[in-house]
Amino acid sequence: MIDISDKIKNKLDQIPELPGIYKMIDQRGNIIYIGKSKCLKKRVKTYFADNPKWEKVNRMVKLIDNIEYMVTDTHLEAMLLECSLIKSIQPIFNSQMKNDKRYVYLKIEDFNRHNSLKITSTREENSYGPFRNKYMLYDIMDSLKNLYPIIKLNDSYDFRYNLFPVSMNKEAFQENKKSLLHLFSESMNFDIFINILKQKMQTESSLCNFESAIMYRNMIQNMEYLKTAVNKYESIMTADMYITIPLLNGYKLFFISGGNIVLKEKFSEISEISSEIKGDFIRRGMKSLDSFSTEMDEKSYMDYRDILYSEIINLPDEYKTVGTDLLI
Repeated sequence: MIDISDKIKNKLDQIPELPGIYKMIDQRGNIIYIGKSKCLKKRVKTYFADNPKWEKVNRMVKLIDNIEYMVTDTHLEAMLLECSLIKSIQPIFNSQMKNDKRYVYLKIEDFNRHNSLKITSTREENSYGPFRNKYMLYDIMDSLKNLYPIIKLNDSYDFRYNLFPVSMNKEAFQENKKSLLHLFSESMNFDIFINILKQKMQTESSLCNFESAIMYRNMIQNMEYLKTAVNKYESIMTADMYITIPLLNGYKLFFISGGNIVLKEKFSEISEISSEIKGDFIRRGMKSLDSFSTEMDEKSYMDYRDILYSEIINLPDEYKTVGTDLLI
C-alpha cells in the first residue's frame, strides 16, 4: 500500500465489508469521485495499492484528503444511489452517467432523398432512444444508406447492397420509411432482417468475396446493437413485477412498475418469503401506484433503467416475478 496519512488509514479501518457508496474528498471539501461496491472496504482499499492500474486513479489518490461512505442493503440500491449522486454532484473524476444531456435519439425521417435516418437531441415523432454513443449511430446510418430502398415483403424484407447510395424519389422513400418503421417496431423484425444479412454474408464468403462478407458482418453487428438498444427494456417497461434480493439476514423485496421502483421493504431473519407476504407486498405496491410519480428527465432515466434492467436479468428466475405468479 502506498504511503497515506493516518486520517485515511483510520477511515479505511472504519469502512465495513458491506454494499454501499463511497465519496473521495479533497482538502477543500470537494467531492472528486463517487463509487459503489458490493464490499466497500475491499473496493476502497484498492485505490491505495502500489502501482494502481489506471493513471486516473494515480492522479486522484494524490488529492484525497477524506473518505465518506454510505451503507445500503443491496448492491442494486448502491448502484442507483451512485447514479443519482453523480448526476447531482458531477465529480471531476467521474466520467459515466453525468453527461446524459448529450444523449441523442435516432429518428426516421419524413422525407430526405439522401438519408432516411437522422440524429436529434430531443425526442420527435418516429424517434428511438436515447442512445449514449452518437458516433455509433453515424456508422449505422452510413452503412444502411447502401441498402436503401428496403422493401417489406410479407414477413420479410427485400434489399440489395448498392456500391453508391441510391437517391430515392418520394414514392421509394415512403416505401423505405414504412419498412424501417416496421423493422424498429419489434425485436423479432430485427431478427428477420439480421438473418437476411447473415445469408448474404455467407453467400459472399462462399464466393470468396471476403470484403463484401466483412461489410455484411459489420452490418449485422450494427443491427444487433440497434435491436438491443431499441427493444431490450420492453419487459421491464410494460410490466408490473417484484424482485427478491437475498441479504445476509433475510430478504429485500422491490415492487417495480414501468421501470420504476415503487415500493421496497426489508424482511429480516426470514428463511423463506411466504405467499402471504408476497401477496400483501404486491397489493401494497399496486396501491402505491395511485400516488407514485416521477419527474425524471428521459435521458437521465436511461442510466437508472440500465441499472435496474441489469439487476433483473441477472437474478435467478426464482427471485423475479411478474404480476402475482408468472416468472420472467
